[in-house]
Order: sequence, then C-alpha cells, then structure tokens
Amino acid sequence: MKDTLAAGGLTTQRYEVDRDRTIGFMGEAFRVYATPSLVRDMEHTCRDYLLDHLDDNEDSVGTFVNTEHLAATPLGLWVEISVKLTEVDGLRVTFEMTARDTVDELIGRGSHGRFIVDKAKTAERIAAKKAQ
Repeated sequence: MKDTLAAGGLTTQRYEVDRDRTIGFMGEAFRVYATPSLVRDMEHTCRDYLLDHLDDNEDSVGTFVNTEHLAATPLGLWVEISVKLTEVDGLRVTFEMTARDTVDELIGRGSHGRFIVDKAKTAERIAAKKAQ
C-alpha cells in the first residue's frame, strides 16, 4: 500500500443507466436503475479509487455494504457516484458514498468497507479451498 492512501480522499465516477442496469420485472415503462446495479457501481467506484493507492501485487475485496436506494432513475439517465475514504485502519478501509442522477437528485447513499489483500496469497487461499 502506498503512503498516499489516507482518509479524506474523494472520487466521483459517472455511469449511464443502460438496459443491463435496470429492473425488468415490472415491464418496459418501469425500467429504472436496479438496486443491485447501484450497489455494484458504488463498490466499483470505491475499488477503482483504491487501485491508484495500492502496489501492483495488491487489490481489495468488499467486506460490507450498507446502502439506501432513495429514488428511481429511469433508463438512459446518468448517475454520478461520489465516494469519500473515511477511515484507514491497517488493511481495512471504509468509504461513505452518495449517488445522484442527472436531475441532481440524491438517489442513494451508504457506506462500504474493503480489505486490502495480496493477490498471490489470496489466489493460494482460494486454490486451497477449491481443492478441499
């Protein structure tokens, strides 16, 4: 881990609410951003932020997600997800997250924890578990 990883860091990423990010179970007129897609995009934004502050042999895995999905965002709009690194505790990091659509409405918020891992050691643990 690089010494640039510190609480207070911020980033924002933009995602288009495309068809794959929407629910379909209520019919075409109700295609809106799905909660699992919101959570995935929030996690990706946090991970992408961390990658700039990790060594080549490191990555991160999620440890918890606490998310509120507050408003519907229709197919075709954009969502901006902003994350702030609020805590670094050894290899554990915590983010606060918000999501807004292009109407500038708060559509989601929450917190997310990640754990920084050594990729080679993690691959060994996964292989050992698969072998059992």
